[in-house]
Amino acid sequence: MTTAHFAQLAAYNEWMNRKLYGAAAALPAERLHEDRGAFFGSVFGTLNHLVIADLIWFKRIAAGVPGLASLQCLDELPRPTSLDHRLCATLPELDALRVQLDAAISAFCAEVRDAHLDGALTWTSMKGIASTKRLGDVLLHVFNHQTHHRGQATTLFSQMGIDVGPTDILLLLPDVA
Repeated sequence: MTTAHFAQLAAYNEWMNRKLYGAAAALPAERLHEDRGAFFGSVFGTLNHLVIADLIWFKRIAAGVPGLASLQCLDELPRPTSLDHRLCATLPELDALRVQLDAAISAFCAEVRDAHLDGALTWTSMKGIASTKRLGDVLLHVFNHQTHHRGQATTLFSQMGIDVGPTDILLLLPDVA
């Protein structure tokens, strides 16, 4: 994959997050936090987990790929201590964090170069396991992870009778002549 592909995935990420947070904002608090048997329980828990995972991964990328101005803003954002760490007490607070994070992800995808994608990223997992992978492969994982859990969120909304509308990335891809 190229930086152009990751820029498309970042745009899709932001578009889908706006749709999900819009749907979540229409829910009463009890439904937003209702445990519906998903991996992270509720709609709120799922949205929270997505923010946590993106924070973890993009902080790792910021540490492992020095000199990228787009990720410097992450220094000010919280460092999650677990995959279900509750970052914010309310949806508006979580949404504000999501917006800030999505802007950083989009800026990163505009700044990163194809040469970076072939470089190695080394990190230590929350379980203390050291790993090294190609940055491009890590980014593919990050965007795939987002899609996986957003799919769970759309299922939770569907179970509550809420249609978030079309979710296909194809809608954002340009037509060719």
